[in-house]
Amino acid sequence: MILSMTGYAVQSSDAGRARLNLELKTVNSRFLDLGFRMAEELRQAEPQLREAIVARLTRGKVECRLYWQANPGAAADLAMNGEVLQRLAQAQTQLREQFPDAPALSMGEMLRWPGVLGESGPDFDSLLAMVGKLVQSALDELIATRAREGAKLADMIRERVGKMRDLVAQAEPILPAAVAEYQEKLTTRLREAVATLDEDRVRTEVSLFAQRADVMEEFSRLRTHLDEVERVLKAGGPAGKRLDFLMQELNREANTLASKSVSNALSSIAIEMKLIIEQMREQVQNLE
Repeated sequence: MILSMTGYAVQSSDAGRARLNLELKTVNSRFLDLGFRMAEELRQAEPQLREAIVARLTRGKVECRLYWQANPGAAADLAMNGEVLQRLAQAQTQLREQFPDAPALSMGEMLRWPGVLGESGPDFDSLLAMVGKLVQSALDELIATRAREGAKLADMIRERVGKMRDLVAQAEPILPAAVAEYQEKLTTRLREAVATLDEDRVRTEVSLFAQRADVMEEFSRLRTHLDEVERVLKAGGPAGKRLDFLMQELNREANTLASKSVSNALSSIAIEMKLIIEQMREQVQNLE
């Protein structure tokens, strides 16, 4: 299975008064780059999230967002912080020892004191268990999304591999025809220049020309690289880096083909190859 590095997934879990939401968004990157956005009270879940993501993804820039969302109409479950109340009572006692005439704090003032009242949430173990289920469900959804996108990209690359093979087939007959044309032109020029035609000199010049223009080795390597591209796509798994290397090799052969070109037709084919290779390279950049 070929995976794209682009994907999105969201999962949520009901926690009574609120829902816990987990969003995963990924784009292409050379390595696995993780970023987390969450409130401080949820930061304790980050190591668990990081471990789960690293276990199932190998490349991509991953943005993980974990947040609470209030359930409409749900009554807040308030709880008093006994520790804050105790410290507040101790501070009031100390102050009244120094200022006996100072009035005591009213019930309303104590309840409004920062940190005395808070909305109760799940405890540490319950939160981690909830996050563990959410992240696995979100990763399942994300990988399914990346697989669908990856299948489309793989089909596009296979289509362009087919076009490359067609161009190689078109280019192969051009070289013998170009050599024959060069031999005819050279023979004509020599006949016009000298009274006696040196057939050995003609054969030598044609042989040198054919050697300089020989691109059969480039055709062979192009076919080999195209075979490897198809093999990697068929094997599946993390293939982006391998395919990126193959795109560089294909481009190298296309450049050599262009530099050795002895006809406008061969030059046009080499340029068309480079355009197709660049299109494939752009798609490969998005593969895991």
